[in-house]
Amino acid sequence: MTADTTTKRAATVLLAVTLGLLAAPLAHAAGSDAVPAAIAPSDLAAARSAVQAPAVLDQLGHFFARRGVPPNQSVQLGAADEAKAAALAAPRLTGATVPVYTLDPGFVAGTKGAPVARMDFAATAAVSADGQHASVWTVRQDGGGWQVVNIASGSDETDYAAQGASSGGGTVFREPQVNAWYVLRGGRVLPLDAEARSSVGAGGESLAAYERLVHQRYGDKLPGSAYDRAGLGGGFSANTADTADTAGTADTADTADTAAAAAPEADTALTAAAALGVTALAGVGLAVRRRRG
Repeated sequence: MTADTTTKRAATVLLAVTLGLLAAPLAHAAGSDAVPAAIAPSDLAAARSAVQAPAVLDQLGHFFARRGVPPNQSVQLGAADEAKAAALAAPRLTGATVPVYTLDPGFVAGTKGAPVARMDFAATAAVSADGQHASVWTVRQDGGGWQVVNIASGSDETDYAAQGASSGGGTVFREPQVNAWYVLRGGRVLPLDAEARSSVGAGGESLAAYERLVHQRYGDKLPGSAYDRAGLGGGFSANTADTADTAGTADTADTADTAAAAAPEADTALTAAAALGVTALAGVGLAVRRRRG
């Protein structure tokens, strides 16, 4: 699998990081306390309500009209034709709004009581009249409300959540550095996609074995580590042509493939937390991105 396949060039409203975790020796064997806290149904309902705002649905229409191409990239579509195509796209929400969990740095560091993953955002699937799919991301704001921050092509987030639920339940989470999706069930980390099977095998791994695995992969790349202090875990690249914020005010960042840790790709914007795929999304505006691979 190539780095280009696993790297997702996100154009998100800025990823602001406040983790402050230090790399540490693996201090304990993961137990049942590694299950993330459940998200209240009322929170997911509020997240979905944010997606239903007319302005968001209009943005979805334009996203579908442009076939997921960000606004800073040209398409063979004039403004009038785009507006017409956006109306014809008639986007509608489909399925449940789901929490999206991402590998937790505390778990990687071996912090006692840390969950295997933490919630990054809520995802709601949308479909156009001609069958295109997108995932709309919402995050909870400091004041308690929910804000839409990103639209991504495809429906990985809700698809894998449904796959985990239909195969026996558990907590679905992602390890974005290797583009892997897992479900934590009965103390085992089980694979949901090909990348996860390559990572933990078809039969999965015990939670303790998975903790050792990710500590080996990322334990020396956490915020505060020598890797981070050397500046290898932060900064933006010169090539940002594939990122765009529709509001025109936000910075851009994306998730890095760990294969690029020693020599990041020219178009990969890294932060110490993005090296672990854990993000705090902040700011005002809506970003769009087109998945790769």
